[in-house]
Formats: sequence, C-alpha cells, structure tokens
Amino acid sequence: MNDILQILIYGMVLGSVLSMGAIGVSMIFGILRFAHFAHGDFMTLGAYIGLTFIGVMGLSPWFALPAAMVGMAVVAVVIDQLLYRRIRRTQPVILLISSFGMALILRSLIQLIWGSENQTYASGIQFPWRLDVLGGLRIKPDHVWIVLISLGLVAGVHLFLTRTRMGKAMRAMSDNMDLALVSGIPAERVIIVTWIIGGALAAAAGVFLGIDTRLHPVMGWTTLLPVFAAAILGGIGRPYGAIVGGMIIGISMEMSTLFISAAYKPAVAFAIMVMMLIFRPQGIFKGTL
Repeated sequence: MNDILQILIYGMVLGSVLSMGAIGVSMIFGILRFAHFAHGDFMTLGAYIGLTFIGVMGLSPWFALPAAMVGMAVVAVVIDQLLYRRIRRTQPVILLISSFGMALILRSLIQLIWGSENQTYASGIQFPWRLDVLGGLRIKPDHVWIVLISLGLVAGVHLFLTRTRMGKAMRAMSDNMDLALVSGIPAERVIIVTWIIGGALAAAAGVFLGIDTRLHPVMGWTTLLPVFAAAILGGIGRPYGAIVGGMIIGISMEMSTLFISAAYKPAVAFAIMVMMLIFRPQGIFKGTL
C-alpha cells in the first residue's frame, strides 16, 4: 500500500508536467486548428532559458521559473510571426510539417548553445520529508512545489478564460472562428495571446521536468507523446480536459511500473491514446475552450 501511495505521488508530479504542456497544445489546436509538433521542444527551450538565468544571475530554479516563462512566451510569439503567420491560411498539413521542422531547428540550436550533455539545475541530494503517519511515505519538497504551482497556473488560466474579455474572445474563436471574426473579435491579437500562454506553460513544464529529473536536448521530444496523449484523452482543443488527461496519463505511466519495466512508460501513454482514438476520438470532455 505504501508503494502504491509513493508511486501515486510520482504520478501526480508527472501529471502536473504533462498538464502544463497539454494545455498549450490544446489551446493552440483550439484556436489555430493544427497539431503543434514543436511544443515538446518549446518545453526544452524553456527549461534551458531557466538554466541560463540560474547560471548568469544565480537564481534558484523557482525564481528562474517566471523568467523562463516570459522568455519562452516571447520566443513563441516571434516564431509565430516569422513562420506560422505566413502559412496560417494554407492547409493544416503544411503547418504541421512546418512545426516538425521548427522542432528540429530548436533542438539543434539548444545543442549548439548549451551542449548535448545532461545538465542539472542544482547539485547534491535533496532529502525528502518522511510522513510516519502514512507509513513512512517520502515526499520531496520539489514535488510539492511542482504540484502547487501547477494548480496555481491552472487556476490562472481558468480565471483568464472565464473572467477576461480576451479569454472570452479566445473561447469564441475556438467555438466558431468565422462568427467570431464577423463579431469584430481581433483575431491576430487572440492568436498572439494564445502563443504567449502556450509558450509560458511549455516553459513551466520544461522547468518542472528539469527540476524533477535533469536537462538534456531531447527531454521535450521524448515527452511529446505523453503530452499529446493527455491532450487527446481530455479532448483535443479543450484545456480543461487536458488537465484531467495529463493527470490520468501521468498516474497511469507511473502506476504501470508496478507491473512492467519503467522503460515502457511511454508505451502506456501510446496505448491509452490509441484506445481513446478508437473508442472515443472526441476525448473525455466535449465542448470548446
């Protein structure tokens, strides 16, 4: 029982990381109607931007997190304006292939700038808290902060989408773009805000992943499949579903280690995604942003 609770904690941490990435994927699909294959490398670049602030300014990873989110939001908007905006009215498959090419470019740039070896935010061993009342359950302080900050970011996205005019405009464009444009909603501004949120959350996911494990140039690419699985499970284009999907995928991947080798965790995410596409392709939740 103690082992199950311990793995459940790890699953919630992984689910928090996947949820941050899946929300961005869902929002981009909901507004722009294309699968952004470079989102995993957005996560990686955000993590390395955080590493730069840690190395140059001596910040802790938690204080470098906001800087990484802002930096990645700017990069996401620049990439959209330089590349995606020019081909936005073409067929979705062109955008998809372009995002795959952008992923390769970002990965190569990361290797050129930061190197290809593994890196960490902090050295040394972090001693976990021991909860004797729960049978000696061990919880790392970093894991607690990852889950709490993720919940805060999710709450922020929820308030933005439901309480602000721009959030309501984004939901309107996701529901019916043609009607939203006729109603006078500034489409270009909505798209820019979508990239800002998507880039910032991708950076948060990357920093969380770097804090929990370590940094390497393909960390985001290897996480892309579980991120898309979470987005599809919750309902592609539906951020609230992405949150639930991320938690389900994260917990399922970690729980699978009770029965199979940890090397097969990505296969668990793939299997869940395939089953969902076969039996309920619209995802768990229906609706729009």
